[in-house]
Amino acid sequence: MRKTGFTGRLAGVSARHPWRTIAAWVVLVAAAFVLAGNLDSVLTQDGELLTETESETADALIADHFPSDDTLQEYVVVETTGTGAGSDEFDAAVAALVSGIAASENVVSVVSYLDGVPGLVSEDRTAALLITTLDGAEDPDVLVQPMLEVISAANTDTLRVTTAGEGSINAEFFTLAEETMQRGELIGLPVALLILVVVFGAAVAAGIPIILALLAILVAVGMTVVVGQAFDMTFFIVNMITMIGLAVGIDYTLFIVQRFREERAGGHSVLESVVRSGDSASRAVFFSGMTVVIALLGLLIMPDTVMRSLGIGAILVVLASVAAALTLLPAVLGLLGDRVNKGKIPGLSGTSYHEGGGRFWHRITGAVTARPILSMLLAGGLLLAAASPYLGLNTGQNYIESLPEDSEGRHAFTVLAEEFGSGVITSDIVVDVPATEAEIGALVDGLEANPAYGDVTVMPSPDGEIVVVQAVNKLDPSTDEGRAALVDLRTNGIPAAFGPSAAGVYVTGDAAWMVDYNEVINDWTPIIFIFVLGLSFVLLMVVFRSIVVPIKAIIMNLLSVGAAYGLLVAVFQNGFGADLLGFQQTDVIEVWIPLFLFTVLFGLSMDYHIFLLSRIKERYDITGDNDESVAFGLGSTGAIITGAALIMVAVFGGFAMGDLIMLQQMGFGLAVAIILDATIIRSVLVPATMKLLGDRNWYLPSWLSWLPEIHIEGTPDEEPVVVDLTEEERVPALV
Repeated sequence: MRKTGFTGRLAGVSARHPWRTIAAWVVLVAAAFVLAGNLDSVLTQDGELLTETESETADALIADHFPSDDTLQEYVVVETTGTGAGSDEFDAAVAALVSGIAASENVVSVVSYLDGVPGLVSEDRTAALLITTLDGAEDPDVLVQPMLEVISAANTDTLRVTTAGEGSINAEFFTLAEETMQRGELIGLPVALLILVVVFGAAVAAGIPIILALLAILVAVGMTVVVGQAFDMTFFIVNMITMIGLAVGIDYTLFIVQRFREERAGGHSVLESVVRSGDSASRAVFFSGMTVVIALLGLLIMPDTVMRSLGIGAILVVLASVAAALTLLPAVLGLLGDRVNKGKIPGLSGTSYHEGGGRFWHRITGAVTARPILSMLLAGGLLLAAASPYLGLNTGQNYIESLPEDSEGRHAFTVLAEEFGSGVITSDIVVDVPATEAEIGALVDGLEANPAYGDVTVMPSPDGEIVVVQAVNKLDPSTDEGRAALVDLRTNGIPAAFGPSAAGVYVTGDAAWMVDYNEVINDWTPIIFIFVLGLSFVLLMVVFRSIVVPIKAIIMNLLSVGAAYGLLVAVFQNGFGADLLGFQQTDVIEVWIPLFLFTVLFGLSMDYHIFLLSRIKERYDITGDNDESVAFGLGSTGAIITGAALIMVAVFGGFAMGDLIMLQQMGFGLAVAIILDATIIRSVLVPATMKLLGDRNWYLPSWLSWLPEIHIEGTPDEEPVVVDLTEEERVPALV
């Protein structure tokens, strides 16, 4: 007779002392709520590479040799459909706008063509440029808010006023990101509740997972404020916490609640059912969560504050979700007992409790295992076909193009480049070696002759140690043309002016940073892949005591991730179905998306793999019959895994419906991979391969027999869980 595992004991303690457990969580949530009020103080808008690159070297030189500048420039574009510059109507409108902007908080100066400055009117005189300088130590998107209110009020039927600059573009990015997060919640939560109602057939059972997921999200946000005291965090961490928190928080609770209901239906008392579900489903949740954390640790290896922020946010919310599922949930179930089935929905009976699940999943399993080779070839072939567009993957970064086509900032940037040869993006060439006037002149001449660049400015540092040559980019640095111009400048333009080696001459700016960032991502991706795959293999080998299970799991997960990559390229890069789905077509897939998808999807896919295999292994330990165990495992988890997957798809799909291309690509990639994983992988490939391999699925070489026996699948019925109940606790609770 084997005693209960640690998750079962933890569930028993929580259920025996429910009010103490709930009180502890109330204190924790209250503390998190207070901490969350200080979230803005630890978040930053800027990402930073934590490794040496050419652009980082140039930025450091500028910071060392030039005085700090808290000023910010915004380029305000005024367009008219009526008479243009020089007419009384347009000049009066521009003068009023200049006066309004100048009177705005944080604005230092406004320069326009009315001041006699040349080059601030378009060739056809229907557009004018106002160069606005702001001063302050606040974040750029905060500094520009008063000015943006004036600009918004200046728009009329004949006058269009837009602006582009670090502050206004950042503000638009943040607004769209916040709207995307809200849309994800508004879509994900109702759909999740609907799916839970269908799965459980009862309102109370359906509401518990959502409540616990929201609590886990709040706790993770509070933890972010604490962790943020030591690490730089970007504002995207909130999107990550919300998205992953809704997905895994609901799923983990869903699996445990369903197992509790199964145990009650099997005649066990409330406390016994809590402990038994804690010893099986909760244990699977714990190891699933650890697998997700292992995969997400890969993001922490990446020397980039944005990727590390996303990884930290996801890890925190996964840990909070696991903690809630292992402690708070058993306490709630212990109090509710059979009242968890209250609020029965007419016409919905919920998932079946009888052994092996419903007939639908039995039929699927029977069809797949009857022809395992054919099933495996068809499923594998379909996934490989979906992955094939990945061969044409073109990674990069969408800057201005990531904004919607009707974006004000995107419009202003386009007009600046087309009408004024100016823009908010510059390339800064830092000369950190003694250079002659002829060499500097040759560089300037080359830039001025290059159609990719506009105005060129030479700025010696006050100490005379370095010279910065600044050139305005006419091209969006996120495009192939923009990146090609930067590479040409580094490999041809600078050597032509300073000699073949061009030692001590560095290029920075948005275009340079994007090229350097791409190189860093590409250099670290293989390392992160090996790290995640290696640790996941070890964990699965230990918990299932098999080397076959982890090998198959890794292959299958790579298939689903590869298929997601391929469909991402097909839709966003090649444009297949993009208009139908409401997505923007783009020349590139965000360079961080493949690595991000791999780490997140690998963890989430392992979730389902562990939930399914734990039930199969649990049955196999009892019967020793591999085929029957596969049928039982798929039948008993099929509906739950499908429901959990649909919830994730709803959450990720809500984020994909945002206006920012990067979030569209992220949400779509996650949603597609989860669909493939829960259908083709779990319903076809897993049972087909397990049928083919038979008892060899659980093969462990004798020289590895020293591995600890963890028994993720819980305690078999032949070896009853020792709960040590009182007579009162053995009496089943009344409904």
